Amino acid sequence: MGDKANTHPGAAGRATAADHPASVRNVVLVGHSGSGKTTLVEALALTAGAVNRAGRVEDGGTVSDYDDIEHRQQRSVQLSLVPVEWDGIKINLLDTPGYADFVGELRAGLRAADAALFVVSASDGVDGSTRMVWEECAAVGMPRAIVVTHLEAARADFEEMTRICAEAFGGDDPDAVLPLYLPLHGPQAPDGHAPVTGLIGLLSQKLFDYSTGERKESEPGEDELPLIEEARNRLIEGIIAESEDETLMDRYLGGEQIDVKTLIEDLERAVARGTFFPVLAAAPAADGARQGIGTVELLELVTRGFPTPLEREAPSVTTIDGEPRQLKPCDPDGPLVAEVVKTSSDPYVGRVSLVRVFSGTLRPDETVHVSGHGLTDRGHEDHDVDERIGALSAPFGKQQRALTHCIAGDLACVAKLSRAETGDTLSAKDDPLLMEPWQMPDPLLPLAIQAHSKPDEDKLSQGLARLVAEDPTMRLEQNQQTHQVVLWCLGEAHADVALERLRSRYGVQVDVVPHKVSLRETFAEKAAGRGRHVKQSGGHGQYAICEIEVEPLPGGSGIEFVDKVVGGAVPRQFIPSVEKGVRAQAARGVAAGHPLVDVRITLLDGKAHSVDSSDAAFQTAGALALREAAADARIHLLEPVAEVSVLVGDEYVGAVMSDLSGRRGRVLGTEQTGGGRTLVRAEVPEIEIGRYAVDLRSLSHGTARFHRAYARHEPMPAQVAERIRQQAQDG
Repeated sequence: MGDKANTHPGAAGRATAADHPASVRNVVLVGHSGSGKTTLVEALALTAGAVNRAGRVEDGGTVSDYDDIEHRQQRSVQLSLVPVEWDGIKINLLDTPGYADFVGELRAGLRAADAALFVVSASDGVDGSTRMVWEECAAVGMPRAIVVTHLEAARADFEEMTRICAEAFGGDDPDAVLPLYLPLHGPQAPDGHAPVTGLIGLLSQKLFDYSTGERKESEPGEDELPLIEEARNRLIEGIIAESEDETLMDRYLGGEQIDVKTLIEDLERAVARGTFFPVLAAAPAADGARQGIGTVELLELVTRGFPTPLEREAPSVTTIDGEPRQLKPCDPDGPLVAEVVKTSSDPYVGRVSLVRVFSGTLRPDETVHVSGHGLTDRGHEDHDVDERIGALSAPFGKQQRALTHCIAGDLACVAKLSRAETGDTLSAKDDPLLMEPWQMPDPLLPLAIQAHSKPDEDKLSQGLARLVAEDPTMRLEQNQQTHQVVLWCLGEAHADVALERLRSRYGVQVDVVPHKVSLRETFAEKAAGRGRHVKQSGGHGQYAICEIEVEPLPGGSGIEFVDKVVGGAVPRQFIPSVEKGVRAQAARGVAAGHPLVDVRITLLDGKAHSVDSSDAAFQTAGALALREAAADARIHLLEPVAEVSVLVGDEYVGAVMSDLSGRRGRVLGTEQTGGGRTLVRAEVPEIEIGRYAVDLRSLSHGTARFHRAYARHEPMPAQVAERIRQQAQDG
């Protein structure tokens, strides 16, 4: 690892196709927004010789955050792959957005990776959302390491940050989270801050000086060794505790000097098993420097301590019919099984799919089977088609470097898969298979939109279809009751990016309009109405009279029509006409323009004319009768109520319950779930939780999650209903 005496220079930086899974490392970078993930990726690429200066590829442009939207927003909004080479190993660095709205991109990165680097800012600490991702990785046993950045900040304290990380990530075993290096500080500046100029290895007891822009190794002075003795002893004990050799601790406690080579080998095994989580420090290269502080150590940790794809258990695979299929782990010669982890659109190439190959080998110009993931409930079209893939390439900023193949364990970009969407499975056309999809969060923030103009209207449906094909965390809804087009997003930033992509990528300008919930109406009491439609203006006239009675029914009953006409007052052929008329009026509403439900409408009597009565006349009379009955009765406005479950840290339970009550919610109960979290269950009117995804994030500092599901419609309070009716009249 990076603590060994020798160093290994980076390769020339040209990411090529890997020839064996053992020579691949897939690493995802995780951390809150602003923690320095993208800067770290660029520093690693510089050290590995992949760029000619910090963040720049040879013909200009950055290796990460190259999207125009990212430039404008000054933050990552999508998953980026940056492949580099170090010591003969291909490292696929997956840079993820840190903002909560783009957690779908983060989950895609976790799916594609075999290990994770948690990037923590020395000036900001560890936030709640980063802790939650750590727990997700722990649940699946993913190996992890921690990188402390922003050491140049005035109040940065590496030792204190290490203690915080051990507290946040160590759980019951804080000694599983320990530093491998301590920072070396240069001369103190006038403001009292001493900049970090290098690192000292706790195991090798070597100094690694980066002050000249390149890593130089030297022996520490006699006065420097005592400074690391306590941290070194604790690290050795932590490594030994995780060692597979049970006699090692007894030997160490007995005074035996354990060979550094043995310690490093045990450390590497413990990291790969996901039982020890080293803390490292990193800083970007200064202007003109070739190596950033700690980048060599990080690259060595990744190549020697992180597992190969061969050590990862592949997700479950079935045939198209659902029969389980057993595959050898990461076999380049096995049946083809690959997964689309990200989909994007290029104005020149078209749709580009970032693919992780789990079995077999993917080659350009071959025909593969694309299995849809069944997200039809999110506006995605289900599909099972054969497609011929285009070129394979490795992304590097806006460039695409051609690959001859992509073996199991590696990642590549595939061009011209016109039907493939994020989450789809690619397999051999004569042996189609389907991978178990990864879990995605539900989008819970509604964004109602409409085309800005007629030309935009013509392009809107295609633009929206492409948008949801790229992003499985976005749901498209064509609401038949409110007649709105609704994009369900994860938050405001997610919605902003969706609108920007519609405009810039697909040339569709849309207007955001207030989101409507599907209100309904019902009778609060029994009422009667008479519909009289009599017109005579020369020639064939119109004549229809009907009398009805309306009475409320229990919720969920719908509309029930009963015929109690006696003596042929309404001819039999016109009874269905009356029913059609009252049902049409019920669909249009009788008070505020919302559908009428849960009533029994009984036709009692009426009159007809032998010449002037008609189907149309009795439809009109039926509608008039229902309106008259409503005019003399109390009408309840029904609103949808959602069952809401909020998983929140114990310290925020009171605030969440108070907030739900303020939204006219009824708290049904709480349940301890362990890990310092509580599940709060409540029923809340949907009209009150339109922006709950945003408000809850603010209330809980990004640590809470919630789920909502439709429960029923129930009467709205009189004062709220009156406000809705007034808005309908004003509109």
